[in-house]
Amino acid sequence: MEIINAIGRRKGAVARVYAASGKGKIEINGKDLKEYFTQPHIHNKVLAPFGLIEGENVYDWKVNVSGGGFKGQAEAVRLGISRILSKINEDNRKPLKDAKYLMRDARVVERKKYGKPKARKSFQFSKR
Repeated sequence: MEIINAIGRRKGAVARVYAASGKGKIEINGKDLKEYFTQPHIHNKVLAPFGLIEGENVYDWKVNVSGGGFKGQAEAVRLGISRILSKINEDNRKPLKDAKYLMRDARVVERKKYGKPKARKSFQFSKR
């Protein structure tokens, strides 16, 4: 089998995901999944598509992820993995779509405006 690739994005994070036939090893930026994402609830985010579809032990996953924080990176990886699983087998598309793993979450941090301390927060108003 040739290498299949997809891109996942979330907040400021961009993940390039590659799948090739193998034994189910997940490598993120040259490290193992549990070594890169040290918190267990983040592992569950990344491995969530495999709970719906069998494909974890069939393919080796190689991921390059950059930007954002660990939560955004984990959700970007999840989107990339889900896109590859739906590319491999069209029958996988419906359960992944129902679980909203194929949806790109476009919410990003609003930019800071001038004259304000944050995007919308204002300084304390003084009448006199």
